[in-house]
Parts: sequence; C-alpha cells; structure tokens
Amino acid sequence: MTGGWAASSVDLGELGFERGAHLLVQRALRGLAPGAELAVSGRDPALTVHLEAWCRSEGHGVRCPDDRDDPVRAYVIRGRADLDRWSDAKRAGDPRPGGVERRPEPHWGLAARGALVEPGGPEFGFDLADRDLVWADIAPALYAHAASAQWDPGKAVDWDADVDVPADIERAVVQVMTFLVENEQAALVVPARLLSRIHPHFREVLQLLAVQAADEARHVEVFTRRALLNGGAMGTSSVSGRESLATLVTEPDFSLASFLLSVLGEGTFLNLLTFLDRHAPDPVTRQVTRLARQDEARHVAFGVAHLQHQSAVDPSLRSRLRSAIERRHDALVETAGLNQDVYDSLVTLAAGEWTPEAIGRGYEEVRKLQKEMDEGRQHRLIRLGFPADEAADLSALHTRNFM
Repeated sequence: MTGGWAASSVDLGELGFERGAHLLVQRALRGLAPGAELAVSGRDPALTVHLEAWCRSEGHGVRCPDDRDDPVRAYVIRGRADLDRWSDAKRAGDPRPGGVERRPEPHWGLAARGALVEPGGPEFGFDLADRDLVWADIAPALYAHAASAQWDPGKAVDWDADVDVPADIERAVVQVMTFLVENEQAALVVPARLLSRIHPHFREVLQLLAVQAADEARHVEVFTRRALLNGGAMGTSSVSGRESLATLVTEPDFSLASFLLSVLGEGTFLNLLTFLDRHAPDPVTRQVTRLARQDEARHVAFGVAHLQHQSAVDPSLRSRLRSAIERRHDALVETAGLNQDVYDSLVTLAAGEWTPEAIGRGYEEVRKLQKEMDEGRQHRLIRLGFPADEAADLSALHTRNFM
C-alpha cells in the first residue's frame, strides 16, 4: 500500500484486475469495518470497470470521484456479504491430535482438520464417523514411527546373498513364502477396504492404515521375490486357507476386523515370522521375515490400543469380540485347517536335514511354535480385559490357518 491518503488506501500502480489486483484490494479491506471506505488508485485504463464488477460479486459498494484529476479512481465501501458468509462457520476441530472431535460433521467431508468450514456443501458418506469407532491415542505416534521406518525392498534385502540351499529345503521355503503371500494379501485388502469408510477428520488413523497397507504390499513383494529367487514355481494354495481368509476380508465391522486381523491373526504371525527368522536356511529368507515382523508388530500395537480405547467407552465390546471368534470358528469348523504342505514345510525348515532325529526335532519345534502362538493370543486377550480362563478358551477357537 502507498499513497498520501489515510491508511485506508491502496495504490495498484499499473496492475489490473486481470493480473491479480483484487488481492491487494481484498487485503486492504480486511482491516476495515463494514461501511468504511477504501481509496483505490491506479493507472490501469480498465480499473474502474473491473473494480465495480468485482465489488458487486463480493458484496461491496463502490463510488467514483467527480473530479477527474483526483488520483483516486474509486472508493470501495466495505460491505458485510463476505463477513456474513462465514458468520456461521465452525472450525473442524483442531489440527493437533488433541483437537479430534468425537463426531465430525458430515459436511466437513475432506476439509482439513482445523479449517474454517463454510456451511453447506455435500455430505460425504463416511459411515465410520465416530471417534470411538476408530481412534487410539497411540495412532499419531505409531504413524510417525511407521513413516520413519519404511524400507525399500530393493535395498533393505541383500538379494545377491548366497541362497544355495538343498532342493528339498528350497521347496519348503517356496511353500512357506507362497502361504505368506496369500495371507499378506488379505492383510492388505482389509485396511485398504476400511480406509474409504473412515471420516478424514481422523487423519492419523487414515495415515496409519494407509502405511499399513503399504507395509503389506512390500511384504507381498519380498515374499514373492524370495519364492522365485531360485527359479522355481510358487507353492500350493488350499481351499481351507482361502476360506479362512475370506472370513477376515468380509468382516464389515471396523473393530471386529481389527480384532480378527491385527490382534489375533497378525499377532499369531509375529510368532510365525520369529520362527522363520530362527530357522531360515539362508540370509535372504532371514532378512525378509525379520523386516516383515518389525512392521507387523506395529499393526498389532494399533489393533490392541484401538480395542483398549473402545472397551473403555463400550462395555459390550468384549461380548462382541467373543461372538466374532465363535462365529468365525463355527464358519470354519468343517474346513481342513492349515495347508498340510505348509505344515510339512515348517517341520522341514526346523529340521534342516533328512534324518529321523532331525525331522523329530522339527516336528517338536512346530508344536512349540503353536504353543507360543496360543500363549501370545491369550496374553493379548487378557490385555483386552478377558479373564485368563476365558482367554484360553477363546484362543483355542482361533483358526488353525494361523491368520
């Protein structure tokens, strides 16, 4: 702003409205009360024509001086229209995690949290629009950790390492990797499906689930790449395995899906990945399972934290969780359970060689793995408030397919 008038003046120089002059006028009007005048000067030949049109659209008045020698081309009279437009506006919470509203307005839609939201507009169909349905206080910290812990499959794994293992052992590795890919694809689909249903106001949860889906996509990549590393074909996929995973993918309830996938399924997979790390016959297998386990631990942490949060506000939650386990068990009770090829491959990897003594040790190692899986599930169920005896009963009902 320049000129010899009072502070309520603006000199546009050669700048015309077709090149952004309205920004300077708008800025000068911002500090004026309704009814106050702003003296506008400038040398653009079409200034008054464009200024009058702009003022009409914005709800301001305008008058031109009678004296043609007056350096002021027009006086803008501050209107109320732009003030009234935002008089009923409400901020969409606060951008910080502590500013999350319990029930964000439907018309907030994709507005940034903390933005001043103009009333009206479309109402988006986000059905997960209640804080208690999706939130966990640990979500912002977990997202920050997840974002910093991303790894590049091409660089984090030494794909040139020696993987010259006996053919029978390699077949076992390929079968287990095939099994892992199938399960990780289910673990990718579930958060991806839920993402579109969550109100963007809960952005930390959206961000965390988006990274979780990206994690699973990487796992699918590295497990597939390890399976094919020595030029063999992928292993087998059983009907019972796919039936088990279908019960995860089709669960519509956010909390129950988180419970079945993250708390029980991925929690059980933590033990499996630890087992594979311990019995890996080559460095690449060890690296991919170790990297995946780091990610899965974060997924389990969010699932447990979310359900702990919800159980504090919903006394009926544990009953719903119990029913979810029982329904899934009943749906799968007639299936064959874990793919026999997978079970045998786990025994083979733990044995490491083809002697009766080694196979016996491998079998006992897999039995020990199943016991550790059961104990881990019981521990997480107890953290969610189940009594120890009920936790044991419910853990025993978990799918034999691990996930």
